[in-house]
Amino acid sequence: MKAVILVDNNGTECLTGEWGLCVYIETEAADILLDTGASALFIENAKKLGKDLKKVDAAVLSHAHWDHANGIADFLNVNSRAKFYLRKPIAPNCYSYEDDEYSYIGIPENVMSDYADRIVLAEGDVTIAPGVYLIPHKTAGLEQIGIRENMFLKTKYGYKPDDFAHEQSLVIETPKGIVIFNSCSHGGTMNILREVEETLSGKNIYALIGGFHLYNKTEDEVRAVGRALREYGIKFVCTGHCTGYEAYAILKEELGEILHPMYCGMEIEI
Repeated sequence: MKAVILVDNNGTECLTGEWGLCVYIETEAADILLDTGASALFIENAKKLGKDLKKVDAAVLSHAHWDHANGIADFLNVNSRAKFYLRKPIAPNCYSYEDDEYSYIGIPENVMSDYADRIVLAEGDVTIAPGVYLIPHKTAGLEQIGIRENMFLKTKYGYKPDDFAHEQSLVIETPKGIVIFNSCSHGGTMNILREVEETLSGKNIYALIGGFHLYNKTEDEVRAVGRALREYGIKFVCTGHCTGYEAYAILKEELGEILHPMYCGMEIEI
């Protein structure tokens, strides 16, 4: 398996970054695009990196936030054949609450209707290619995280705490073990590991790649995540985007050489 980071917060001298994430993943079974960042920037970066988006066999949205979904239409206009997997019950209804005001942070409002023939609403565990799976959250009580993060879903009855049922992990089997991609890990990194382990029982989890949403957490909370990952025995951790620079530095103290920083153009081979 090879993954190339097309978009992350961290740019380079040759590649522009933005607050968002997009990853081009090549497996023996299929080429997969995970997320599309906050704009069409991923298309520009893909060209610079020599990645042909027309060759993508399937695209996956990790969760229903703008910084991962705003380029969906741009991708579907470039690639005429790949299905785009969103997690049911996704809808344009995600909001944040700050300064006594709700602000929309969700997917482009018309993308599901405009591209209905290209979008697949994933339910339960889904196999999108041999050895490539989409696994939803299976942990109870995640709405408590929504309350803590000030993230809500707009319903006809008003706003309710987000339980992140729209978030999913992209899980890939490799000779070294299972590789988990979860772009923001809103449901909690350790919850995600448990969910995948229980779903694919008996399979070793080798790597965890994505954002951990730690930029707004205390040092103690970040250290707890690092220690838990170390004790779990993960061999490779790569994180960026919503993890945050300060949190990354703390994780590095806890995880040492198994932790790697994400940046635009980074190549990961497992």
